[in-house]
Amino acid sequence: MTLHDEMVAIGNRAVAASRKLALLGAKRKEDILEAMAGAIESQKSSIKEANARDLLAAKQAGLPSPMLDRLEMTEARIDAMARGLKEIAVLKDKAGKTIRRWTRPNGLKISKVTVPIGVIAIIYESRPNVTADAASLCIKTANAVILRGGKEAVFSNQAITKAMCAGGQAAGLPPDAIQLVATTDREAVRELVGLEGLVDLVMPRGGEQLIRAVVENAKVPVIKHYKGVCHIYVDENANIAMALNIIENAKCQRPGVCNAVEKVLVHEKIAKTFIPLMAEKLSARGVELRGDEMSCSLTRAIKPASEEDWSAEYLDLILAVKVVKSVRAAVEHINRYGSHHSDAIITASARAGKAFTTQVDSAVVYVNASTRFTDGGEFGMGAEIGISTDKLHARGPMGLDELTTYKYVVSGDGQIRI
Repeated sequence: MTLHDEMVAIGNRAVAASRKLALLGAKRKEDILEAMAGAIESQKSSIKEANARDLLAAKQAGLPSPMLDRLEMTEARIDAMARGLKEIAVLKDKAGKTIRRWTRPNGLKISKVTVPIGVIAIIYESRPNVTADAASLCIKTANAVILRGGKEAVFSNQAITKAMCAGGQAAGLPPDAIQLVATTDREAVRELVGLEGLVDLVMPRGGEQLIRAVVENAKVPVIKHYKGVCHIYVDENANIAMALNIIENAKCQRPGVCNAVEKVLVHEKIAKTFIPLMAEKLSARGVELRGDEMSCSLTRAIKPASEEDWSAEYLDLILAVKVVKSVRAAVEHINRYGSHHSDAIITASARAGKAFTTQVDSAVVYVNASTRFTDGGEFGMGAEIGISTDKLHARGPMGLDELTTYKYVVSGDGQIRI
């Protein structure tokens, strides 16, 4: 069997499974997800052993520390993965719900009803927990899912998928509702995203290079974000202590994720006070600071930034700093250099906050909070299947609502169009 034939077979099995999933009731899906969570808990040691194999190979291959952090499945992360499945299990079912209904003058009764998308392919790197997050959200919304993880997490992904399928099928999960592409051949991605008529939606999660490769080869719709160049703007009316705390959290808690802050903009009226304080605090945490001419003049802890720094996604303990004259200047900088992911303003001024949130063209905009909250779990979605910076069909963290579409059901009693 050729690779193309193998991918077509996976696609056909997924379509068949999606039709069976669409018939499952809310209680059955809840039971399946609970069983999947229980299987992950009972197979914790097997998952850790598989992950240890992946980590060893990754270290030998010289993967950078942010990638190793994403790859590692600690006991706490495995517990969180199982807990996420349980949380999703009890969320309100989104499929088969009437969004709106109305009656036309001719007596036709029209209903707009949510339905599953069908077959969703997830292509991702490093983070094995995506395997559980993606599968659980898809099953809850009655979508079949095809998973294609990176070669660096191959054993972890296999162990997690095996546990979920065993647990789920014992509770009534249709076979092939969750499929993991076994091959690590990159050509499999090209074949998978070309399955027009079998795959309804592709979601790539990983580095910019992976996402662009998916978009360039896809023949089916793709929802994505290329990178997370997140900004925090410290306004002239900001609470200094709050701003320092938020920036430290947004940069240092997990620097290798897409919602970590990469740039800080500071109003010129407070720059002389704020920037040295920020530099002292972040330097103590090992953060390398790069800044514009004004920022560099205020502290020796900042070295000159290049033009490339303003649009770079570091995914590391590096931060670019710039002094700006106004909220408007901050907005213009963000809209020019940002990635439309997550951006924040720290301010005590309601007017400044309103101007910022209205004018910044990003999926998530914050006032006085860390960008690290851009996450399906933190938004109360249970988990997320990804974050979109597109404007169609979804934007921001994608949870259950974003994994359904709709159709119109029209009832009549013999009407014909004249």
